[in-house]
Amino acid sequence: MDSPAWIALSLSLKVAGWATAIDLLLGLALGYLLARCRFRGREMLDALLTLPMVMPPTVLGYYLLVLIGRNGWLGGWLQRSFGINLIFTWQAAVIAAAVVAFPLVLKAARSAFETVDRQLEQAAHVLGVSSFGVFLRVTMPLAWRGVLAGTLLAFARSMGEFGATLMVAGSIPGKTQTLSIAVYEAVQAGQDDSANVLVLVTSVTCIVVLVLASKLTPKRLVND
Repeated sequence: MDSPAWIALSLSLKVAGWATAIDLLLGLALGYLLARCRFRGREMLDALLTLPMVMPPTVLGYYLLVLIGRNGWLGGWLQRSFGINLIFTWQAAVIAAAVVAFPLVLKAARSAFETVDRQLEQAAHVLGVSSFGVFLRVTMPLAWRGVLAGTLLAFARSMGEFGATLMVAGSIPGKTQTLSIAVYEAVQAGQDDSANVLVLVTSVTCIVVLVLASKLTPKRLVND
């Protein structure tokens, strides 16, 4: 594999890693909120957070451009206040991948938390354990397999993200050109050998992640 291909692979792993870390933090918090709290509009919030799973990537890319573009309310503020420009950077690719893959972590985390026996948590509270302690010592040890399965799926989805990433990050070799975009560029340029290698690497990586996710998914979640 030539150097540009290795660079694309390295960038894809970096983007997927950061995106998955962001999704894990937000997915744990929001998944626990949706699983444990009852409030008006809860299912509507769940539907809105799940929307990226079914929305066309180009539409997501457009929304991200409106949000973080130079003329967007967040992107414009960052540019004026700190001189930060997110568009056509690897950070923009991370944001796109995180948004697209987030529902996978959220759904897995919510399902995993809902399967935890509430009586065990209440017993820990009675014994004087703090709420945060209960989460760390009771809830997470019982839910971690489901959460990890969703996290691995999110990582695989982030590795393969194309549409939204192309719109907000572009295809700059060595800077924003991830594996999926590199495959597209190779095919467009007629570089079949390079495209075949890139496709093989992407496929093997995703298959490994999916097998791990399948093994880690609790049987109760699969049956449900």
